[in-house]
Amino acid sequence: MARKKKNTDEDNILGTPVDPNAHIAGAGEIANQFITDTLELNYMPYAMSVIMSRAIPEIDGFKPSHRKLLYTMYKMGLLSGARAKSAKIVGATMQLNPHGDMAIYETMVRLTKGNEALLHPYVDSKGNFGKAYSKNMQFAASRYTEAKLSNICSELFADIDKDAIDFVPNYDNTMTEPVLFPVTFPSILVNANSGIAVGMASNICSFNLQEVCETTIELIKNPEHDCTQTLKAPDFSGGGSVIYDPVKIREVYNTGRGSLRVRGKCSYDRKNNCIDITEIPPTTTCEAIIDKVIELVKGGKLREISDIRDETDRSGLKITLDLKRGADPDKVISVLFKKTPLEDPFPCNFNVLIGGIPMTLGVGDLLNEWIAYRTECVKRRTYFDLKKAKDRLHLLKGLQKILLDIDKAIKIIRQTEEEAEVVPNLMIGFGIDEIQAEYVAEIKLRHLNREYILKRLEDIEKLEKQIEDLEDILSSKTRIKKVIVQELKKVIEKYAMPRKTDIIYESELEDVDDTEEIPDYSVMVFFTKEGYFKKISHQSWRMGNNHKLKDGDSVIFETEASNNAELLFFTNKHQCYKSRVSDFDECKASVLGDFVATKLQMDEGETAIFAAVVSEYSGYILAFFENGKVAKVDISSFETKTNRKKLIKAYSDKSDAVAFRYIREDAEFVLSTSAGRYLLFDSGAITSKSTKDTQGVAVISLKKGHKVVSVADFEEGRFKKPARYRAKSLPAAGAVLSAEDQGEQLKLE
Repeated sequence: MARKKKNTDEDNILGTPVDPNAHIAGAGEIANQFITDTLELNYMPYAMSVIMSRAIPEIDGFKPSHRKLLYTMYKMGLLSGARAKSAKIVGATMQLNPHGDMAIYETMVRLTKGNEALLHPYVDSKGNFGKAYSKNMQFAASRYTEAKLSNICSELFADIDKDAIDFVPNYDNTMTEPVLFPVTFPSILVNANSGIAVGMASNICSFNLQEVCETTIELIKNPEHDCTQTLKAPDFSGGGSVIYDPVKIREVYNTGRGSLRVRGKCSYDRKNNCIDITEIPPTTTCEAIIDKVIELVKGGKLREISDIRDETDRSGLKITLDLKRGADPDKVISVLFKKTPLEDPFPCNFNVLIGGIPMTLGVGDLLNEWIAYRTECVKRRTYFDLKKAKDRLHLLKGLQKILLDIDKAIKIIRQTEEEAEVVPNLMIGFGIDEIQAEYVAEIKLRHLNREYILKRLEDIEKLEKQIEDLEDILSSKTRIKKVIVQELKKVIEKYAMPRKTDIIYESELEDVDDTEEIPDYSVMVFFTKEGYFKKISHQSWRMGNNHKLKDGDSVIFETEASNNAELLFFTNKHQCYKSRVSDFDECKASVLGDFVATKLQMDEGETAIFAAVVSEYSGYILAFFENGKVAKVDISSFETKTNRKKLIKAYSDKSDAVAFRYIREDAEFVLSTSAGRYLLFDSGAITSKSTKDTQGVAVISLKKGHKVVSVADFEEGRFKKPARYRAKSLPAAGAVLSAEDQGEQLKLE
């Protein structure tokens, strides 16, 4: 008995032996390819797939993943009856969506009633599906939860079996799925939808169902209708309040792009002296608000709060902020709105796939596209009903002829010898076609009586009227519009709900002064060479004024200042850090104080080298450089309207800085060089600049290899003859110390 030869790696698919020495052309070689070709051949198909089949919703309001899940649930019979385990639904959906069970389940979670992400959830859920407003409240595994389609889904599938939309094969060609849903209301605006594709994104806010349907009805009646008259503002599932800005609302409605401010809701509980937050914007979470409040409390921006708790439970969202005794709740609430995500902008981007093309449309244009889409669905459904009615009428017309002689029909059937000849003989005997004869031949013997046939024939008149009505609908645009309007009115009657999101007009907002009150009192401030800062009260300074300093450190700046004055710290990295005296805690002279670089979170290797106390932005900053130049900058250049803490390019980096001075009016200074020369000059001789990093003006002429080594404020008596050192014009060479000034300098030391 001959053995059958096994296929080996050397056999190709046709069974022909392959030469093992054969070489495949181009195999293993590195080919040069232009980056433009790579993008076109490899990246563009992926980008198009993400845009067309994943991230951007279509005119029916759904992405493909949503549509596959809901259609699977519909085919499982979950539109009515009991719920099914989520794991079972996920498994069945994989016949249409092969992207993994967790991806499908996460899609399902967002559509559920329990997650509270949608105004009108499509999935009636049982179990823990997490919460859209909390990132810590995670959903349970699919084996524990149950779901079915909610009642509103009947509006998605009402016409799906009437050829209202197209079907396409699934990924393995074993079944078909709908391209779109023939939804009877503009779901694209009723439930929020967002997605990030490649090079584009979509973020559609939700609107109240009744307002959307009423606006659509008005647009059908009058294409020039102003949508802002009936569609007031977005309506979010989490409630809150929309701050109504007519200009921004109209921008969103007209262009499909823009930003709307949404704020949460909070109330003051006088009995427990706390603020309860019960609704938050859709763009944030409980945890984000709590983290921001904690950050403000630690930074001293919300001193009135003593504790914060997340008390969210099965009854709903609740964040509680305990207030300190005597705190002003209105002021705290104002700070919460201004400095936390409790008030957050909602960025609108109404990007929708229309006929496979991404389009950013305003509300009116989007609703007009939906009207055109729904018109096509109604036409296809009407044509389907018309064809079905005509087919039924055609059968009944054949049955009507049988009525003339039932005995003849029975006789023809009895006398026909072969079954295959029954239909042809009935066609000949009564003058009917094959379809009518087949229908008559299939009637049961018990139904071949006059009563049964007369009852069937009563439907002929009804069918004729129905066909006439359907044909009239197909031929009349007005009739189709009336059908759509009636359907929208029924949707309003069945599913309309009051608005969850309030509308607040700009004029209604209370402007509470939330400026932090900084105690104003006088203190002593000190800054050391090594970058330490001390704030000491006058009482503490009188009790002990012996500074504790690190080895080699010394106090280089001291003054009396107000507690609410601003501080400018210039660093060795040519930057300036802004702070306030009040940001530093009071201490005693016997401690090192605050290390400024750490306190202000400076960059690695950066340290403060000069400090200036500024009560009002008048005067100048003088920067003295080794190359003999002096920069005079108006201090108003360092004033900022925002809360910026770090200013880059605070002074020139062309030469090393020797010293800084903050002066309110011009004064005289003494420069000394490494060559032993001294120059006395007046800062009034230098023109001030507004550019912070200006290189300055040459004040002293230096010989090669020499530099400025020190700067001192000029005091009367410093020199016997000041005119010897005073500059007559700039730059000046300065002068060496006279014999009498040398002696005076020794005495001063």
